[in-house]
Amino acid sequence: MDKILEGLVSSDHSVPVKRAIVKKVMEAAEKEVTEEQCQALFTLTTRLILLGEDAFQKQIGLQVLDAYARYHRPEFEHFFNKEFALSLLQQGHGQLDHRDPAIIDYIHCCLRLLISCPSVLEIFSVIQVEVLRMVCERPQPAFCAHLCTLLSDFMQCIPRDKSGVLFCQQLVRTISCFQCFASQERELKEYVEQVTKVSTLLQNIWKADPTTLLPSLQEVFTIISSTDPSFEPSIALASLVQHIPVQMIVMLIKSLTTDQNVRDGCMTQALCRIIDWLSWPLAQHVDTWVIALLKGLAAVQKFTILIDVTLLKIELVFSRLWYPIVRQGALAVLSHMLLSFQHSPEAFHLVVPRVVDLVKSLKTDGLPTSKAFLLQFTELMHCMVYQYSGFPDLYDHILEAIKDLPKPSEKKMLLVLNQSAWTSQSNSFASGILRQAGKSETGKTGLINLGNTCFMNSIIQTLFMATDFKRHVLALHINASNTLMKKLQLLFAFLAHTQRAAYAPKTFLEASRPPWFNMGSQQDCSEYLRFLLDRMHEEEKTLQVLESTKPKLAPLVDASSKDPTCLTSSEEHKESCLTRADSTPADDQRTLIERMFGGKLITGIRCMQCNCISEKEEPFTDLSLAFCPSASSQNSHKSQGPSEEPKVLCQGSVNGGSEAPEPDSASSLATSIQYEPVTNENPLSVPDLVNYFLAPEILDEDNAYFCETCGSLQRAERTLKVVSSPEYLILTLLRFSYDAKCHIRRKILDNVTIPPALILPVHTPSTPALWPSASSSPLQVDSPESNENLAKKLKPSQGEEERARINEEERNRAGGTLVQSVPYLLSSVVVHSGISSESGHYYSYGRNINGADGAQHPSCHSAVGEDLATCNLCTPVQGDIQTSSGPEAREWLLFNDSRVTFTSLQSAQNITKRFPKDTAYVLMYRKQEQNLNRGVANGMTISTEPPLQKELLDAIIKDNKLYLQEQELSARTQVLQASSSSCSFRPNGSDDNNPPGSCGPSGGGGGGGGFNTISRLVF
Repeated sequence: MDKILEGLVSSDHSVPVKRAIVKKVMEAAEKEVTEEQCQALFTLTTRLILLGEDAFQKQIGLQVLDAYARYHRPEFEHFFNKEFALSLLQQGHGQLDHRDPAIIDYIHCCLRLLISCPSVLEIFSVIQVEVLRMVCERPQPAFCAHLCTLLSDFMQCIPRDKSGVLFCQQLVRTISCFQCFASQERELKEYVEQVTKVSTLLQNIWKADPTTLLPSLQEVFTIISSTDPSFEPSIALASLVQHIPVQMIVMLIKSLTTDQNVRDGCMTQALCRIIDWLSWPLAQHVDTWVIALLKGLAAVQKFTILIDVTLLKIELVFSRLWYPIVRQGALAVLSHMLLSFQHSPEAFHLVVPRVVDLVKSLKTDGLPTSKAFLLQFTELMHCMVYQYSGFPDLYDHILEAIKDLPKPSEKKMLLVLNQSAWTSQSNSFASGILRQAGKSETGKTGLINLGNTCFMNSIIQTLFMATDFKRHVLALHINASNTLMKKLQLLFAFLAHTQRAAYAPKTFLEASRPPWFNMGSQQDCSEYLRFLLDRMHEEEKTLQVLESTKPKLAPLVDASSKDPTCLTSSEEHKESCLTRADSTPADDQRTLIERMFGGKLITGIRCMQCNCISEKEEPFTDLSLAFCPSASSQNSHKSQGPSEEPKVLCQGSVNGGSEAPEPDSASSLATSIQYEPVTNENPLSVPDLVNYFLAPEILDEDNAYFCETCGSLQRAERTLKVVSSPEYLILTLLRFSYDAKCHIRRKILDNVTIPPALILPVHTPSTPALWPSASSSPLQVDSPESNENLAKKLKPSQGEEERARINEEERNRAGGTLVQSVPYLLSSVVVHSGISSESGHYYSYGRNINGADGAQHPSCHSAVGEDLATCNLCTPVQGDIQTSSGPEAREWLLFNDSRVTFTSLQSAQNITKRFPKDTAYVLMYRKQEQNLNRGVANGMTISTEPPLQKELLDAIIKDNKLYLQEQELSARTQVLQASSSSCSFRPNGSDDNNPPGSCGPSGGGGGGGGFNTISRLVF
């Protein structure tokens, strides 16, 4: 029969004739055949299968072998024994090499025919040894794929135990040696299928024996972390990632990032190669592993690796966005890289030139997934342009290309950026000793306490949260590097863009500290604020004077000029150049401090004998609000009458009776305690104190007024009117009183209700009467002359007839004077914690608002012609203002030195109720513009910050890189010292060197300290 078959194969008969004869040969297999004939047929069919000249011969060989092996199983078992299998695997067959895939296919076929025979177990044991040897020889992808197909069908051939672990490791290394030389799509698909078969076998082995998984992955890392320049692992390793359980990511990444035996160079190489895997088609979860590894490295502060890898691979990742099959994973990795690389725009600027072309391609390629992908990509671009504003020449064409696509809200962009920074990554991968505090969830930066500097920190954060002022400061072009405004600009830039959780304002402290403030001593934040604003005002005035004396050939740069530098003719001129970068009219010579915080008061004195009136206009930057006598010095007198009466006084009531306190009453102020107790009466409100400040005051007896008309001391009435309202209204509550009899300072702990909005009465000034304007004097609230009698204002002992008479006189004097009701919205609150003026702690509440913020209420738009008796009063805004729920509940922030947390307005309003020694001290209200058509979201509009000037951006980039290096060095040092060092931290409280709520020893701050200037005290 074998001769017939051999002659048939070599004959010239047609294929149909040959097939018919072969069919007869196969039917003869059912008949009895001698063992010699079977052996001859098996030998012939084996030769046809392995060495056949064409596919027809190989097909005939397989058909005849299958037929005779089924009917003559013992003979075939004797033919295909373990010795024959071993010779095929080691030597091949004839001219056929043992590494030819045909050898594996033939053995695979024979094993299927012998699967029920006992002798097959011996063959399995031979194959177990041989496959390990063959894998170590690094076979080609085709042979390896055929071998893995055999092993997938016959798992008994896979090595076991230690040999099984070694087999998996060697198979991984074999995959790393695969090379694809395909030039056509068909060849590429074939290569991908071959690699997939190999990776599928490994997946099956890992499932059957989980102990082989971790050693296999360790081998993968060893391969991809190799720094041998002569070896480049195959990208085919990417096919393994999709078979690794996602649940193992945390454990594996932690093992890699915390292993001290892994050198940075190896980790960098490994991460770069994993990113290369994004190019592998059909691979799943590669992006998940890349992002997890990036986060893991950030968590253990290995920022050098992250910087190097991002700059090396960002362009490659971006190029993968052009290929739909790998596009989505590449975008996930690109987004994480760009959003986390926040210390510098360098990475983003590497891909900027390619953005427009990609957007155009996505708009026109017609793929159903391109539209959704384009929206995601556009959102990423908006976030990056927002983060690195200040490069219009680079970004204009990008914004033009995506202008017709939706833009995310500013809140969403801020949230995405805050959650993505390296310093915001979860430190769950790091051990306790490695965990370091990143930026809080607020995204805001705290200020490190440099030794009892909470007075400065609270004021800086208050000014920083005054968004319009901050925007103007950042937009200034200041060439005078030694000015205080320049240092404030740099400080604001760092607060807005630093990667640090808390910034140390050492330079600003040295420049802004008043000369009489001793370093390390307790100081008054209100006094510091006054000094700071006055100093910056005077500096700008000085620069204006210097500019006015310069020759016309060297003018200041025009405010509308786009050139950020000042065109000067000399270095001297350059040093004094300060240019506004806003829309302020050119003829407005007011300083920035005047425009933001400056207001004007008119002090009028009317002789009650001749009715002659003298007026004087004075500038102010804050209003110092004294407490009503009934609320502080007289709250212990129970014979004062009903508790409602002090309320009437503080709303601006006047009378003509006995105005001055009795001597006995004054002396009763002296007590042995150092603070005023909180009363159970209805608390005063901020408008009450403002009204008391503005209430008429009678001057008589020892304080009588010398009237020039009468030529003698006369009884007179002094009034204060606000005639120009500031953009930011600063109110200081004078809580620190001095007892002249006992010579002690006391703190008034009365609770004061803080309304979220109030109405300030502003009078249109009439023609100045007798006194000249004091506009040229330094910025200040009021002079000592206007402060000394604040406590002598009228008390609620006056009768109804007297009050009615004075109100009528006020109406008559007002005549055509207009009173505008100017609405203000609460911006910040500085709180003093402590029971005396010599010790304590400052912290502040702040809200990010601008002129269009806040709900507009009918009461904010009172008619000008309403009753003057009401218009002359400061009143809280009535209406439903959402402050504790919804989106606005997280708009309020608590700044406590380096700690920044979300809070609510109610926390600030109720602070004294919950903590009696914590009282509001300095308040800042923002003027609300009326009839604005700008969009308001949730009652609030966050103003966009101006682009950073190059020198500011360079300083921030330099410091951010330094910070990342510091974090990395610190993490490494802590790991080395972990066995001997202990971790101590202060989870709560202030950063001062005294108990919480204290900024120094209870004995006080010493000479030149806070709260010891006369203008700060209430007598």
